[in-house]
Amino acid sequence: MDDPIELPINGVLDLHTFRAKEVQNIVLEYLAACREKGILEVRIIHGKGIGNLRRTVHSLLSQHPDVISFSLDHAQFGGWGATLVKLKSS
Repeated sequence: MDDPIELPINGVLDLHTFRAKEVQNIVLEYLAACREKGILEVRIIHGKGIGNLRRTVHSLLSQHPDVISFSLDHAQFGGWGATLVKLKSS
């Protein structure tokens, strides 16, 4: 069993180092931790690739009750390789 990975809660989540099966829990827990800290704008870096990870992240976000909106990042800052998320306050 792998040891838990401690992530800095700073509003930027980079998923490059995680396995696909870990993504759901990581994204949900990270969003909850951001809300607890009052961070309501989050950037999730999922990479460009063939889009599977992006689709997984967007599916999670579209069903999340605390997500106000989400969109792909500006082209200058990662474009379709990152998603910006706006969260409801606690």
